[in-house]
Amino acid sequence: MVPPEYQRARDDFYNFLIDARDTAGLGSTHQAYTMVQGVFQTFRRRLDLKDAIPFAGVLPAVLRAIFVADWNTEEPRRPFEDRAVMTQEVRALRADHNFALETAIQDVARALRRHVDEAAFDRVLERLSSGASEFWRLSIQPTAPKRDEFNFKVLTLLPNQWVEQAAASRASHVRTHEKT
Repeated sequence: MVPPEYQRARDDFYNFLIDARDTAGLGSTHQAYTMVQGVFQTFRRRLDLKDAIPFAGVLPAVLRAIFVADWNTEEPRRPFEDRAVMTQEVRALRADHNFALETAIQDVARALRRHVDEAAFDRVLERLSSGASEFWRLSIQPTAPKRDEFNFKVLTLLPNQWVEQAAASRASHVRTHEKT
């Protein structure tokens, strides 16, 4: 029999992405995915493999897979730093398509805690370094998203990408029809 966690993995994952999107005030689940992936990668760069496995074990199935996907375990371990420094690392993942705000780590932490067994999550964090526990601590009160920063990216970066994509698509369409 397939465990229920795996039977409903897709729905659970999508519900988490919607929650992360709404918590961060982002415009799409695609933007939320990049933010979550950036937060997970930033966190795991600071863990020993022996600590990462128990952490991954308390995550829902798809989030567990994202946490370990494409992990270069030979990469030097980084220290836990100031949240602003780690947030810049989150935002560096696919920077041209990353809409994570300065509250990204807190936003993911809030959403994640609503989708895990919080007691098990906290037990794992207690066994990790204080930096790891602090990373996931909900120390910042939720606030309205910083829409000015978000709108800046949407209004300045995306239209240029849309224009380039539209031009490429139009050129391809014209070439196709010229052959017929």
